[in-house]
Amino acid sequence: MLRRPSTALALLVIATVVVCALAAPWLAPFPPDDQPFDGLSPDGAPLPPDAQHWLGTDTLGRDLLSRLLFGARTSLLIGLVANGAAVAIGMAVGTAAGYWGGFVGATLMRFTDLMMAFPALLLAIVLAALLHPSLWIVALVIALVNWVQVARIVYTETRGLAERDFILAERSLGAGTARIVGRHILPHLLPTAIVWGTLGIATTVLLEATLSFLGVGVQPPMPSWGNIIFESQSYFQSAPWLVFCPGAVILLTALSFNLVGDALRDLLDPLQRGRG
Repeated sequence: MLRRPSTALALLVIATVVVCALAAPWLAPFPPDDQPFDGLSPDGAPLPPDAQHWLGTDTLGRDLLSRLLFGARTSLLIGLVANGAAVAIGMAVGTAAGYWGGFVGATLMRFTDLMMAFPALLLAIVLAALLHPSLWIVALVIALVNWVQVARIVYTETRGLAERDFILAERSLGAGTARIVGRHILPHLLPTAIVWGTLGIATTVLLEATLSFLGVGVQPPMPSWGNIIFESQSYFQSAPWLVFCPGAVILLTALSFNLVGDALRDLLDPLQRGRG
């Protein structure tokens, strides 16, 4: 992976974001909710970037760099937790449907198709609004709308594996379902889980930012990249750095996870290995 310049750069960006998130209390020059008297100009407008506030201040005089650093913790935490839960749910549903087939498989797949029929963003907005959004509720909502793609792919792979000779041989020898699934099917599905786990983080970070921007995501005063943009959208023309900086961070983070996910897919897929 490190031989690819784009992947190596993406890994560097991800590592930088993770370090900034973990070390935010020490790296941030100000507390994220601190509103000093000199944080706004005399006419009440946000301050532009200067030697004291490297990225300027927001509409309440809070240091934007500090809020971005602490917002990285929120966005990455939701990305990891929500995407991990989505992959786990999708793996469970897809494996069960693909292995058992018949009525069980048809029922699970029709439910998956029903979930896929709803626009993910619209469904997430409805669920978030009904459940009174908080950090963990947002993670749960994102997991509930993102598992369907994983389930569909895992179902297809499991159906193919269930008909392979080595699985039929295990069944003829009297092996139980737990042994066949745990020892023979899940190891073959692990590369898929790793790739989707990486690619899904980018989607999850973008969806969290969208929900927060629409006001149904992480609620203030807890900072996230999405609600930083939401709080500053009315100052887009007079103070563009308030929107550009968090937007650029979201873009770079999502792009980096996508590049790493693509590289992992090529690395773990034997059909792709050696191409390119």
